[in-house]
Amino acid sequence: MSSTTNSPTHHTSTIGAIGAPSRRNTELALLVFAVVIPVFAYANVGLAINDEVPAGLLSYGIGLGLLAGIGHLAVRKFAPYADPLLLPLATLLNGLGLVAIWRLDQSKLLQSLPTYITAAPRQLLYTALGIALFVVVLIFLKDHRVLQRYTYISMFVALVLLLLPLVPGLGADVFGAKIWIRVPGLGSVQPGEFAKIVLAVFFAGYLMVKRDALALASRRFMGLYLPRGRDLGPILVVWAMSILILIFETDLGTSLLFFGMFVIMLYVATERTSWIVFGLLMSAVGAVGVASFESHIQQRVDAWLDPMREYTLSQQGVWGHSEQAMQALWAFGSGGTLGTGWGQGHSELIRFAANSDFILATFGEELGLAGVMALLLLYALIVERGVRTALAARDPFGKLLAIGLSGAFALQVFVVAGGVMGLIPLTGMTMPFLAYGGSSVLANWALIGILMRISDTARRPAPAPAPNPDAEMTQVVRPS
Repeated sequence: MSSTTNSPTHHTSTIGAIGAPSRRNTELALLVFAVVIPVFAYANVGLAINDEVPAGLLSYGIGLGLLAGIGHLAVRKFAPYADPLLLPLATLLNGLGLVAIWRLDQSKLLQSLPTYITAAPRQLLYTALGIALFVVVLIFLKDHRVLQRYTYISMFVALVLLLLPLVPGLGADVFGAKIWIRVPGLGSVQPGEFAKIVLAVFFAGYLMVKRDALALASRRFMGLYLPRGRDLGPILVVWAMSILILIFETDLGTSLLFFGMFVIMLYVATERTSWIVFGLLMSAVGAVGVASFESHIQQRVDAWLDPMREYTLSQQGVWGHSEQAMQALWAFGSGGTLGTGWGQGHSELIRFAANSDFILATFGEELGLAGVMALLLLYALIVERGVRTALAARDPFGKLLAIGLSGAFALQVFVVAGGVMGLIPLTGMTMPFLAYGGSSVLANWALIGILMRISDTARRPAPAPAPNPDAEMTQVVRPS
């Protein structure tokens, strides 16, 4: 009999990584489409309005492509295993928003208004700053779990951001809502857009620690496990804070967004349906209660219930009434199924908020029901990728943070789209990435950056086990 001895293979490193596709090439291919589609839309608008290709087509395409390329290189370098769809989806929405804003800039009616500004170049600047912030998040936030250390600091920061519009001399009252601050040299800033991210960090850190206690039930009623009385404190505090925002800042959108985000995260943390029921009941009670004595909220509800009456009063010159809600509904009706075509609608009749609060009406008229459904599908894909990231996250804080950010994003899309379409009262918030506004663009690019950091950590391959240097020699014996 003869014997053969196999010597073990010696490695220079103790831990290696199991190979897994990073999907960066997929992201790059999708980014090409995300840049080309807005460029073609831009050319289409120019041909429809002026019968010629816009002079700035090349610079717009190069600028958007360069910004998308910088974002892609940052992801490839600092988050190679991040979700491959989030960056292209955000780029496509941002690019289409730039086209719609530029299209409204060409309106003679809007140019005649005393409040008119050329918004498209500013929005392109805000986009560049937003992508720069996105890159900064990827570079410096190497592990999202670091944010858990700042749970209660984030609560304090969020409260400061929410209270800033109430500071005399700093806050600004814009059409009845006190959600802006004026910063010398920067113009108007909406701190609530950034507060939603900071609050998501606080809610995730708090619920990760308290979820076991909040999941306990006291008794069963009509098929629901009711929470214990002592555990109602957190939701009552957040509800009270939302009501105070509604009363003092008369901002229905921010109030709904923050309370809704907390209820979603509370449900995910505890898996108790009763929290959803309590959240809906408390939202209804708070909204009805405040609307009964707050004139600005009551006016928005009246405009929602009877937009034609609101339009008529505005046409008669009655102060405090607006024709925008009715004009938006007419724009959707005019668009029909396939729309009038880029640059061939009349959504500028909505006037001063056509490129911000009501920009979805422009898409509804010029791209029709098909175009609006495509946009909502893009938003739904961002939310779906965020939820998928939450499911894949390996730590409870990451799961809650990802679901909180995704839920906040989804709620913002719902309250804005629902308000413009007449499903709910108008809230005054802006459509993420599409609408004009620096605060919204910066905050939502930061949100996408945090989601990509969480997804990179979740999809990053686990390290391979270190080889055992004490493994015994293997002896193979073959018969002679």
